[in-house]
Amino acid sequence: MAAKKAAAAAAKKTIVVKQVASAARRPAVQTATLKGLGLNKMNRTRELEDTPSVRGMVNKISHLVQIIEERG
Repeated sequence: MAAKKAAAAAAKKTIVVKQVASAARRPAVQTATLKGLGLNKMNRTRELEDTPSVRGMVNKISHLVQIIEERG
């Protein structure tokens, strides 16, 4: 059973997102979205699970972030 869980976890798709622009002088909603993704300083990267909710957050702030890599 543990092998099934490990295989399922390994099969999940992820994306690597990098913050390329500052959140200074941006609406509070955009700053909160960055924080929700785990980004709050320039050039930080995060590996996030590729779900529709994460993709929607990235699309909302596409001018502040860049998708570096898609894994899975």
